[in-house]
Amino acid sequence: MTRKVCVVVTARPSYSRIKTALAAIKAHPDLELQLVVGASALLDRYGTAARYIEEDGFEIAARVYMVLEGENLATMAKTTGLGLLELATVLDNLKPDVVVTIADRYETLATAVAASYMNIPVAHAQGGEVTGSIDERVRHAVTKLSDLHFVSTAKAGERVIKMGENPDTVFVTGCPSIDLAAQILDSPALNFDPFEAYGGVGESVGLEGDYIVVMQHPVTTEYELARRHVLETLHAVQDSGLPALWFWPNVDAGSDGTSNAMRAFRELERPPNIHFFKNMAPSDFLRLIYNSRCLVGNSSVGIRESVFLGVPVINIGSRQSGRERGLNVMDVGYDRNEIKVAIEKQCMNGRYPHDSLYGEGGAGDRIAQLLAQVPLRIDKKLTY
Repeated sequence: MTRKVCVVVTARPSYSRIKTALAAIKAHPDLELQLVVGASALLDRYGTAARYIEEDGFEIAARVYMVLEGENLATMAKTTGLGLLELATVLDNLKPDVVVTIADRYETLATAVAASYMNIPVAHAQGGEVTGSIDERVRHAVTKLSDLHFVSTAKAGERVIKMGENPDTVFVTGCPSIDLAAQILDSPALNFDPFEAYGGVGESVGLEGDYIVVMQHPVTTEYELARRHVLETLHAVQDSGLPALWFWPNVDAGSDGTSNAMRAFRELERPPNIHFFKNMAPSDFLRLIYNSRCLVGNSSVGIRESVFLGVPVINIGSRQSGRERGLNVMDVGYDRNEIKVAIEKQCMNGRYPHDSLYGEGGAGDRIAQLLAQVPLRIDKKLTY
């Protein structure tokens, strides 16, 4: 019997983390893909990831509007509750055999809670990892609510088992985002004009020579400092003089502070070397990173895809604290001088050796095959 697999995508990074698995599920003869898109993935100010999802040929079975305005701690909690309400209705209508949830966002928690209370098996991708911020607790809570675990690294798998999960339900698949990175290595040239394709605001900086890419998100446990944190990076990038392509932050507590600081800096300073974008299709974004001199900020793409591509990374602050990382990552604090010096050093270092820390590719196919074959149960017990 064909299994109905409901995958819930709620943010632009979630899509890139699961895109190849979506394609493999859709193509598998024993699986039926039910794609649910919600939260910031539907919102224009965060780049409308839903548009790229449809352009890639995926049919959206349901849309879930659940993001409350404010980008503070209270709205994060309330958005989680609203997502739980709305997702329960969607799952009741779709009646999937298994629900796939991704990584560590608050929408991920809402998905896992809704499915668990409705006796639907939960498959969690990218559990067992260590990070800073509230993401750490959310990820491990989702692990305990999940019945299948598709982890990115062997160490992550060991952590999931130590949390009392049955080893028979833990599978080291690698990260599906590495599948996309592997495709970039097969065709690495910057074959599009980002300004023509995606617009954005600010000066149209030159990309013929050196350029850098910046993506900095607020840290939810330090959300009241978000404005101050990003201003340090803005000054460092401006002072570097390098052409910079800067991407908008995720929707999290503190993102208002980050976004407002970026807008004010753009209007007051009018930096000639920075251009701002909301979002890009995952493959275009990775191709842009691959051809840059370095990636600056605190995005997980600096830890995951960049280590595979060998892109130099300056990781700022605590958001990625504890993650497994490669030699390509240089950690710095929220200090403009420290950040500027790190940019200079990483631009001099050039590309790092390829590292398969988060996989070599093929994760999407492995996940689809497991979803078609492994037993689906909801009667889990603590294993110790």
